Amino acid sequence: MDKNVARRGFLFSGAALGAGALVSACTSNEPVATQQASAPAAAPAAKDGNDAPGEKVVIGFSAPAADHGWIAAISKNAADAAKQYTDVEFKPVEPTNDINQQISAVESLIQAKVNVLVILPNDGQQLNQVARQAMDAGIPVVNVDRVFPDKLSYRAWIGGDNYGMGVAAGHHIGKTLKDKGVSNPVILEIQGIATLPLTQDRSKGFADALKTYGFKVTAQQDAKFTVESGTQVAANLLQAHKKIDAIWNHDDDQGIGVLAAIKEAGRNEFFMVGGAGSANAMRDIQADSGVLKATVTYPPTMAGSAIKVARLIAQGKGMSDLLEQQVPQSITLASETITKDNAAQYLPLGFES
Repeated sequence: MDKNVARRGFLFSGAALGAGALVSACTSNEPVATQQASAPAAAPAAKDGNDAPGEKVVIGFSAPAADHGWIAAISKNAADAAKQYTDVEFKPVEPTNDINQQISAVESLIQAKVNVLVILPNDGQQLNQVARQAMDAGIPVVNVDRVFPDKLSYRAWIGGDNYGMGVAAGHHIGKTLKDKGVSNPVILEIQGIATLPLTQDRSKGFADALKTYGFKVTAQQDAKFTVESGTQVAANLLQAHKKIDAIWNHDDDQGIGVLAAIKEAGRNEFFMVGGAGSANAMRDIQADSGVLKATVTYPPTMAGSAIKVARLIAQGKGMSDLLEQQVPQSITLASETITKDNAAQYLPLGFES
């Protein structure tokens, strides 16, 4: 991943996209043992309005290989959404983390003359040209998450809100500490890869939200979106700070390692907020038996919503809840806060870390 993972778009209610705004996670391709995504079985689509069967469309789909729980959930959500429609032929290509192989795979879909393409690129910059080829060939492209820098390379973009993740985490931690009457709290932040714009956006949102409560981050250290790095970074921070009030960890996959380090240290005087919306994090939150009390979302269900958007574009339809006749050019999904009070609602859409 590089600077082209920058997100953009306007905030749009996830309700217009069904489940699209409900679940989240990090978008790193750092190696992690491949996990099987857990997502709800595809529910039969309603037979009225935009969901009523229409013109048959072939949707090509390309995404990175599932070396991370969030990425695994991307492909599963896309496939499950396609199964809801009798008028959709889903044509996925082999997922890969090799840039040249993904370019070749997308070129094969262009040559097959699919009606619309849904692409989560390994790298927006490097896949930009082949996406532009599709658009120039009259094949609309729905760009998922990692944005193509050239707006002529995609018809629509859908993705998460990294700044909003930080804001959600900051507000939850800030309000909780205020309600407890804590002054001058020790707040730690465990980032993902610090050089990535997405990580910087998350950190800025977190700092901005904390500032509204008169708080600030005491110490910040970056990990690598992996279990191993989460363990190492958390162990270092725990050793350096004998008293902690709250921790925000950017990613629930690396959070497995963070929680392991906390358990090993025997610490429980603080509470922790995650940053993904993984199923295992939600189960821990629901059980309320440890330090993890909340997580903020970055929805892999965006891939399922992208399939729905692609179908509408190919059939010349707009979103039924909007007055406009065409699908919006850009859709940013909200980051939501999951606690023990609403974990049961979100758990069916969780992904396994």
